[in-house]
Amino acid sequence: MAATATKAAGTKSILTPSITLNGHGDRIESISYFPDGQRMISGSFDKTARQWDVEVGKEIEEARSDCEGNVYAVAVSRNGRWVATGGGDGGYGGELKVCEVETGIVKTFKGHSNRVTCIDISADNAMLASGSWDETARIWNMDTGKLVAGPFESEHAVGAVRFSPDSKKLAVRSWTGSCLEVWDVQSQKLDVKVGEFSRPGPLTHSPVFWTNDNRNIIAAFSFTEDGDTIYEFDASTLETVGTPFKGHTALITGLALSFDDALLASASFDDTIKLWAFESRQLLASFKDVACFSGLVISPDSRQLAYVTHIDGNDKIFICDIPSDILAQAHVRILPKHILFVTMC
Repeated sequence: MAATATKAAGTKSILTPSITLNGHGDRIESISYFPDGQRMISGSFDKTARQWDVEVGKEIEEARSDCEGNVYAVAVSRNGRWVATGGGDGGYGGELKVCEVETGIVKTFKGHSNRVTCIDISADNAMLASGSWDETARIWNMDTGKLVAGPFESEHAVGAVRFSPDSKKLAVRSWTGSCLEVWDVQSQKLDVKVGEFSRPGPLTHSPVFWTNDNRNIIAAFSFTEDGDTIYEFDASTLETVGTPFKGHTALITGLALSFDDALLASASFDDTIKLWAFESRQLLASFKDVACFSGLVISPDSRQLAYVTHIDGNDKIFICDIPSDILAQAHVRILPKHILFVTMC
C-alpha cells in the first residue's frame, strides 16, 4: 500500500504518492478524473489543459488543449462526453470552452467579462455552470452553447459553483468563502443566502458539494477570517447542520467528497491533508508535510486520492492509494475499478 495511516485521529502520518504526473510549465489550478478513472485532466497557468493516462503516469499529448489565458478550472461530464475548461485573465475577459471528446469539436461560450474561476457540469450532462471574477454565475446548454439561466449576480468574485444532484439548484460561494448562495435554476431567483462580502478575506480555491439526497451542502466557509473549518449547511435554509469539521489550523485549499458521501478529504495551508468519516465527523487520518495549494480529488472508484503540490517552482500531480482501513472506517462502498458512470435521465 502506497499510503500509510494510523487509526488514531490525532496522529499524523505520511502520504506517499504511487503515481506522479509532471509536465505543466506553470501553476496547476484544477484537476478532474474522467468517469472511468483511467484518465485525468488538468488546467494550468501555462495556458494549457492536459489529459493524462493515470495507469502509465504520462500525458496524452494529442489531447492537449491550448488556451488564450490561464486555465483556472476543468471538468468532465459524468458520461465522459464533454470536457470543459474555464479561465482567462483580467486583461481580455473570461474564456469558457467545451470539447466533445469523441469528435474533438470545441465550442466557446461567450458572456463573462472577466476570468472564469470555477465550473461544474450537471449530473444529467445537459448544463454547464460557470463562476467568474465578473461577480456572476451563469448556466449554459452544453449542446448549443447558449445561456439558459443567469447571470446570477453575486457580491464578489465567484470561487465555487455546484449543481444539486437533481440539477434544480445551484450553489454559489464567493472567492473569499464568506458568502454562500443557493439559486433556483428554473426560476433564476435566489432561494437563500448566508454571510456577506463585508471585508477582505483569504482567497480559497476549495469547491462546494451537495449530499446525494439534495438536502445539504458542504463547504469550507469563513464565518471568521480564518477559513479553516468545514461546515454542512441545510440547502433550504443555509443553517449549519451537525458538528463542523475542525482540525485544520490554516486556510482550507481543497475539498473532496466520495461518490457515496462516506469519505471527506480536505487540504490546507497548514501542510496537511485530512480524511474524515463524513457522517460521524471522525478524523480518520492527518497526513503531514503535504503542500497542496489546489486540486484535491477522490477517484470515481474511491480507491485513490489525487492532489496538486508546488515544490521548488514546479507543480506536480500526486496520486496516492487510500489505505483500505481508512475506507473501511468511513464505510465507503468501493466501486469496481474503472467503473464508468452512465447518463442520468
